[in-house]
Amino acid sequence: MNAPDRPDANLVSLLWAGPEASSEIASMHAQLFDPPWDAPSLSRLLEHPGSTALIGRYGFPKTSVGFIMGQIAADEAELLSIGVVEPWQRLGLGSRLLLGLTRALERAQVRRLHLEVAADNTAAIGLYEANGFARSGLRKNYYQRQGGSSVDALTLTKPI
Repeated sequence: MNAPDRPDANLVSLLWAGPEASSEIASMHAQLFDPPWDAPSLSRLLEHPGSTALIGRYGFPKTSVGFIMGQIAADEAELLSIGVVEPWQRLGLGSRLLLGLTRALERAQVRRLHLEVAADNTAAIGLYEANGFARSGLRKNYYQRQGGSSVDALTLTKPI
């Protein structure tokens, strides 16, 4: 089923994702990030006992439209990656994915969620800040871009 003319993020089902979802997540990741993470790497990541991941699916047959992955270590967690494919961006699905991950982390008694984001990714920074994250640090020249340029990473933290 194709996406509707006006997608409604509330019609997306958020489901637990394990290693069996690695190909779907890799496909979405490749549409959104450079360099993309491949399916075998994602499968190994999702096999880790501290991994928590959700995948957003829509329609019938189910089409994957978003994902979020986190890693728990003791009472802290790191948001490893989040992505929403077109035309589902800017409709609230990113916030729903963050809320789903946050609820899972609460159940695991996590106290803080950390992430890093490219300093020039204003859309992602806006999403994170709107969902309770605050800037906690800076990593100079952290991301290497094609052509040899680099960009700083902001670190953000959210209490759970």
